[in-house]
Amino acid sequence: MRNHLILAAAPLALLASPASAQDATGTVSIDGSVAARCLFTTPSATISLGEMAQSGTGNSAGTLDTSKVDGKSATLVGWCNSTAATMTVQANALTNGATAATGFTNRVDYSATANANSVDATDDSTDALPGAAADVNMFSGDVQVTLSNSSATGLLVAGGYSGSVEVVLSPTT
Repeated sequence: MRNHLILAAAPLALLASPASAQDATGTVSIDGSVAARCLFTTPSATISLGEMAQSGTGNSAGTLDTSKVDGKSATLVGWCNSTAATMTVQANALTNGATAATGFTNRVDYSATANANSVDATDDSTDALPGAAADVNMFSGDVQVTLSNSSATGLLVAGGYSGSVEVVLSPTT
């Protein structure tokens, strides 16, 4: 009888022993991206030069007073999130639409320098091409635009003059 009890108890013992549990792990990967870009948060400013001609009665009267242009500046604000970002400047001459007679001019040329992230990009208004690109890399802050080296070839024609400095920030990937 004893053999029968042992044989009958054996299947019960197998059922009573705990099964070894194993953890199962799954993984969810998360990824994303940010495009390289630049943005001006203050995209425009104005430099008002006022009367640009020298006053008086001497030989220089009526010619460009360079102190009215040189050293004048304005501040844009921007940022670039790429370590390869560049900045270019294009200076467009101050012009007056009136016709200039002999000895007069309706154009004032100048150089413009933009400074961002302690880097300068420069252009002069004597040609229609932008200056060389400067590596500004990743930055956020002021872009200081300063005028210099102004010139005009004769007496200034009366009237309003307008020009511009275009600053281009490029993420360059």
